[in-house]
Amino acid sequence: MEREPSASEAAPAAAALFAWGANSYGQLGLGHKEDVLLPQQLNDFCKPRSVRRITGGGGHSAVVTDGGDLFVCGLNKDGQLGLGHTEDIPYFTPCKSLFGCPIQQVACGWDFTIMLTENGQVLSCGSNSFGQLGVPHGPRRCVVPQAIEVRTLAHDLLKCLPALAESLPLPPLCPVCSVINVIQKNIFSFVGLENSKAMCVLAGSDHSASLTDAGEVYVWGSNKHGQLANEAAFLPVPQKIEAHCFQNEKVTAIWSGWTHLVAQTETGKMFTWGRADYGQLGRKLETYEGWKLEKQDSFLPCSRPPNSMPSSPHCLTGATEVGICSHSPESCSWFKFCPRLVQEHQIPARELSIHVHVCAHTVPLEQEQEMWK
Repeated sequence: MEREPSASEAAPAAAALFAWGANSYGQLGLGHKEDVLLPQQLNDFCKPRSVRRITGGGGHSAVVTDGGDLFVCGLNKDGQLGLGHTEDIPYFTPCKSLFGCPIQQVACGWDFTIMLTENGQVLSCGSNSFGQLGVPHGPRRCVVPQAIEVRTLAHDLLKCLPALAESLPLPPLCPVCSVINVIQKNIFSFVGLENSKAMCVLAGSDHSASLTDAGEVYVWGSNKHGQLANEAAFLPVPQKIEAHCFQNEKVTAIWSGWTHLVAQTETGKMFTWGRADYGQLGRKLETYEGWKLEKQDSFLPCSRPPNSMPSSPHCLTGATEVGICSHSPESCSWFKFCPRLVQEHQIPARELSIHVHVCAHTVPLEQEQEMWK
C-alpha cells in the first residue's frame, strides 16, 4: 500500500505574479491604467518561475528573467522603457533591442532605466536631464538602451599616447618614448581596469551608481544632495569615489535611496552619504543647521552639506541586511544584525531594527516629483 505524501512533500504550488497599487501609467502591467486595491494576477508574459528580478521607478516597471530577457511597462514619455518610442505601455513588453544581450540586473530611476548585462556592460535609456544616463554630450533623452563608457584618466591617456608618440620627432631610444612604452604596457595594472567589471547597478531619483568586482563605486547624474560625494552639481559620466572615502577598503555591497546611498566594505563597515534632512544617514552632520539655512536660499543651484562625503556610523558596523525606502522624500534605511556581530561590536539593543520595506503612492505622481526634487 502506497503512503500518501504529507503536506510538506506535496508538489509546490504553481508560481504566479501579482501586482497592485498606483497604476496611472500602466506600470502594474495589467493592461489598463486604473489603480488596483487588491492583488491581481498578471498574464503569463513569461514563466513566473523564471522571474529573476522585479523593480520599479517613478512610473515604470521592469522584470528580468533567468534567461536574461527584459520586460518593461508603464510610463515612457522619456523613452525609459527602451522600446524605441515614447508611448506608455500598460502591459509587460519585451525589450526587443536587447535580444541577444542577456540582462543580469536592472534599476529604475524616476524617469530613466539602468541595465547591467551578464558580461558586465552597463546600458541606459530614458531622461538624461542631469546626466543620469552617463552618456556625455548625449541628447536630453534616449529611447533605446546605449552603452555607458566608464571613462577615467587612464582611458583618455591610453587614447592619446599613440598619437603623442607619432607626433613627436624623437629617436627610438629617447627617454620620452621609453616612458610612453612603459605606461602603455603597465597603465592597466595600476588602475585595476583590466580585471574589473560592473557587478550591480543602482538608480536614485536622478542619479546612478555601479559597483565593480574590484570593490570600486562609480556614480553619475544629479548631485543636488551630495549623493555623488563630489563638489560638482552633477556628473555627466561615471566617476569613481576614491578608496580613501571608504577607509581604503573594498566595497562589497551598495544600496541607493531616492537621494542618499549606503555602502558596506569588506570588514563590515557601513558608510552613508547624500541627503540627510530627515536623518536618513544615521549620523549627525556637523554643519546641519548651517546647511538647513543654506538650503532655503532659492538662488543656490545645488544645496548640499559640505561634509556629505561617505562616513561610517560605528553602530551600523556588521549589519547583515539593509533595506532602503527609496520612493519617498523622507527616505529611510533599515539595518539588521546577527547576534554574533551585535556582541562583537557592542551595538546597543536600542539601535537594532528589523528589516521591513513598504512603499506606497499616496499623492499624484506629478506632485511627488515636485516634492522629491
